[in-house]
Amino acid sequence: MESWELREWYADFLDTCNRHDLDEVRGFVDAGVRRAHLPGGADAFIDDLADLFHGFPDWQWRRILVVIEDDRIAVHLRGTGTHTGIFRGIAATRRHVNVAEYVFLRVQNGRITEVAGTTDRAEIVAQLTG
Repeated sequence: MESWELREWYADFLDTCNRHDLDEVRGFVDAGVRRAHLPGGADAFIDDLADLFHGFPDWQWRRILVVIEDDRIAVHLRGTGTHTGIFRGIAATRRHVNVAEYVFLRVQNGRITEVAGTTDRAEIVAQLTG
């Protein structure tokens, strides 16, 4: 994929995530995706998103910066949502959270094969309990 194609691919991926369409998100993720410091595989990837969307049904990411080099994407995002469901064992607080995320992806054949970054769920919990 050329860099401009990868940029469009990422825009489609982010849009799909923001629509919370987990079936379609799965189509962007390789079955054996490796995730730094987290369980690997597409099921674990989807389960983490499902947990987030359950706790924050209005969760959205806003793209701040995207850098593409070869088959790699680096992204700075802002994630926001209102806590209206159970998240990490915490009952709904109706608190609004806003977190910075930095994500590094490797994309091969149109699918995410590697993920690393600071999708910091601990910061979300801190905003809910602090």
